[in-house]
Amino acid sequence: MSYPTPGPDQNAPQGQPSWGAPQQPGGYGAPAYPASPGYAPTPPRAQMGFADAVRSVLTQYATFSGRARRSEYWYFYLAYVLAAVVAAIIDAMLDVTFVGIVLTLALVIPSLAVAVRRLHDVGKSGWWLLIGLIPFVGAIVLLVFSCQDSQPGTNKWGPSPKYGA
Repeated sequence: MSYPTPGPDQNAPQGQPSWGAPQQPGGYGAPAYPASPGYAPTPPRAQMGFADAVRSVLTQYATFSGRARRSEYWYFYLAYVLAAVVAAIIDAMLDVTFVGIVLTLALVIPSLAVAVRRLHDVGKSGWWLLIGLIPFVGAIVLLVFSCQDSQPGTNKWGPSPKYGA
C-alpha cells in the first residue's frame, strides 16, 4: 500500500491548491466585504449565579410566560435536589415523611413554571413538558431540550435573557 507524498498533485482541480501546496499565512485573511455600519454582534450576558437563579425562580413562583436561561433552570434544580436530600435526612432522623412532602408541594409549581420557561427559551411550547409522561423517551427528549442553548433574539415568548433583545 502506498501513501501520498507531499508535492504537487497533478489530479487537483484547476485553480485549487494541491495537498503539498504552501498554505496562506494567517488563515483565510480579511473578509472581502465591509462590515455593516453600526452592527456589532451582541455578546451573551454573564451567567446567573446560584443564589440569583434560585431567587429568580422563587420570585416568579407561578409565572409560566417568558423565558429562563439554562443556568437559572439547572441551578434551581440543583437547589431542589439539595433541599430534597436535607429533607430526607430530617425525615429519617424524625422518622416521619412530613418535611419531604411539604417541600415537594411547595416547589411543584415553581418547578413546572421554570421548566415551561426553559422550553420557551429554546423555542418550544410549554406543552412539550407533557412528553415527559412517556416513559424513558420523554425524559430524554426533555433533557435534550433543557440542555440546548437559548434562541438568540426575540421569539414569541419574549426577548432572550441571554442575548438581550
